[in-house]
Amino acid sequence: MSSKQFLLDELNKKMSACSQCALRSGCKNVVPGEGSAEAEVMFIGEGPGQKEDELGRPFVGAAGKFLDEMLEAIKLKREDVYIANVVKCRPPGNRDPLPEEAAACWPWLLEQIKIIQPKLIVTLGRHSMERFLPNQKISQVHGKAMRREIKGIGKQVFYTLYHPAAALYNGSMRELLIQDFKRIPKIIKKIQEEK
Repeated sequence: MSSKQFLLDELNKKMSACSQCALRSGCKNVVPGEGSAEAEVMFIGEGPGQKEDELGRPFVGAAGKFLDEMLEAIKLKREDVYIANVVKCRPPGNRDPLPEEAAACWPWLLEQIKIIQPKLIVTLGRHSMERFLPNQKISQVHGKAMRREIKGIGKQVFYTLYHPAAALYNGSMRELLIQDFKRIPKIIKKIQEEK
């Protein structure tokens, strides 16, 4: 086991015991995240849904199946990337996380990023985007890579995508998301060339 994996496992244990906000009392499972501790790409969604809450794993419902398909299209598997969420517990009725709930989980997410040190963070949906790229419109920044300085993690490249769930109900959004997704390997290559 790599030292990164060990650190992530220890962090996940701490997350599972967290009760910093009211979400913990209403969910079945804390959903820290999953994937490779050595991942070059980290995907960050909004929060667990019903299926994720039941299984304790991120992106396992319909949106997760679509995410898996898009990963396959760029020759990656779930095991190659790391998938996490802004909040680690399911908001009741799948409502949007409240600002104080996102704030309570923020240190956990920062710690995950510090351990994994991904080359690229892909935000899935506007709630995830808002945590790292505040005051942006997803309709204007989706499909664009941006480098930002984030307190606690330093310089990081972010790439904003629409949430896979949005594409499930909207065919044109689906095509747009697939096109944006297919740029990920080019962005990683560019980041590697800049190093």
